[in-house]
Amino acid sequence: MVEPGWAARVDRLGNLILDRVETKAREHAAGTQVDPVLLEVFNNLFMSVADQMGATLANTSWSVNIKERLDFSCAIFDAKGDLVANAPHVPVHLGSMSDSIKTVMRLNPDVKPGDAYMLNSPFKGGTHLPDVTVVTPVFIEGSPVFWLGSRGHHADIGGRTPGSAPPDSRHIDEEGVLIDNVRLLAEGEFQLGEAEAVLSSGKYPCRNIPQNLADLQAQVAANETGRQELLKVVDQFGLDVVQDYMRHVQDNAEESVRRVIDKLTDGQFTYPMDHGATIEVRVSVDRAAREATIDFTGTSPQHAGNYNAPQSICRAVVLYVFRTMVGADIPLNEGCLKPLNIVIPDGSMLNPVYPAAVISGNTEVSQATCNALYGALGVIAGSQATMNNFVWGNDDFQNYETIAGGTGAGPGFDGCDAVQSHMTNTRMTDPEVLEKRFPVRLEAFTIRPDSGGAGKWRGGHGVYRTMRFLEPVTVTTLSNHRLIPPFGGDGGDPGEVGRNWVELPDGTVREMAGNDEVDLPEGAIFGMETPGGGGWGDPSA
Repeated sequence: MVEPGWAARVDRLGNLILDRVETKAREHAAGTQVDPVLLEVFNNLFMSVADQMGATLANTSWSVNIKERLDFSCAIFDAKGDLVANAPHVPVHLGSMSDSIKTVMRLNPDVKPGDAYMLNSPFKGGTHLPDVTVVTPVFIEGSPVFWLGSRGHHADIGGRTPGSAPPDSRHIDEEGVLIDNVRLLAEGEFQLGEAEAVLSSGKYPCRNIPQNLADLQAQVAANETGRQELLKVVDQFGLDVVQDYMRHVQDNAEESVRRVIDKLTDGQFTYPMDHGATIEVRVSVDRAAREATIDFTGTSPQHAGNYNAPQSICRAVVLYVFRTMVGADIPLNEGCLKPLNIVIPDGSMLNPVYPAAVISGNTEVSQATCNALYGALGVIAGSQATMNNFVWGNDDFQNYETIAGGTGAGPGFDGCDAVQSHMTNTRMTDPEVLEKRFPVRLEAFTIRPDSGGAGKWRGGHGVYRTMRFLEPVTVTTLSNHRLIPPFGGDGGDPGEVGRNWVELPDGTVREMAGNDEVDLPEGAIFGMETPGGGGWGDPSA
């Protein structure tokens, strides 16, 4: 039974807490030092703003990829374009988005209230072309004092194949429409004509422009939600206090990473990939300066195909890995990178130049780089280290999925079964939604037994998944660890490699490569077994 008067007491407690916070904010404005209570309040307040942006984007978007799979990220940035806070969305988006914000700031010195810009260029802070970023300034007293970014993976952005993921692309133009600093909103007016012209441009224009426009409008709405919420925060606490605590949360993140560095030792790892390239990473710790250098010298040169990750992605990987080692609930932000010196060779597969193809960089190369860095740090065995990209469609519909797998084990814990890992954090589409929105039938989806590597702590298991198409489609896959297994740690066994195949209506089975493309008739089945994670420790121990 609920005690009478409990609601009034909760309200009084909430008001007391709010009064305490506002009092501390006034004291801070009067010149006192950073307050730990306020620091925690603003940590969560900034993350909450980004979370509300994400809720708006999910609720107002049209594509399954954004609405159901939640393949998007939202974040807030300070006046310099540095990442302040984010919602727990997609790590590969969040760590790289600051470069896109700074590109818009640099190219648009005359930005006005109500303006918004879109871009997806991998050579100016983007990841791959389907990830379109909408950037919005927040003006106070005539100046942009904050910036907002929402990045969403569009189900199709053009390109040679439906879903914009040609497995054999060698030039960025084959992967879709390149958007470079296009004004999407002009003083509050949506620039429909300009947006349509851009989306229909190039050698391979977008296949479903109304869907692109609907998702772009949802991204604009998400940023507007963030703008309104930040203005409320400023109204409550004052601009000076909010800007100070944007710095403080970054300073706190910086110190948190320095504490991690205090406990690290030097390490090195060589990470081979299925297509023959290698990622080299060396971690060198400077204990006196409490800094670390992450050096990717020796990594393979720019790939002739599409296994190229823009520099912003490598930066996002380093940010993510060190943030996961903090062990405290702090926002992922620019402060995490201040004690880290990142060396990325020009012209390598981690820092390609135009017109490199990059569609596999955001997904496969980012995952491989992440696992290589974990290997150098010696803290966890290899996870599936692929997003198992499964892209399918025709001129009428397109869809994109990343398929779950196993994560690596570590000292004292088993890997997780059947989860999205590391640089991706998207959902998989619910079977009911998938079958309602598209002419497909999900035939099987189970955990793949014994696919995780053995060890004192076992690796996580991958999944087994088959889907039947009820209309003719083109299927493309981008996937790694079909030849080389995810590594084990400290004597643990590697995980099992993945496998892709198709079964035609006449029963013929064809094995597919990791990067592959096939035209399927009505009634054909696509199957995938995803890799397991590596085990940790001697299995016989």
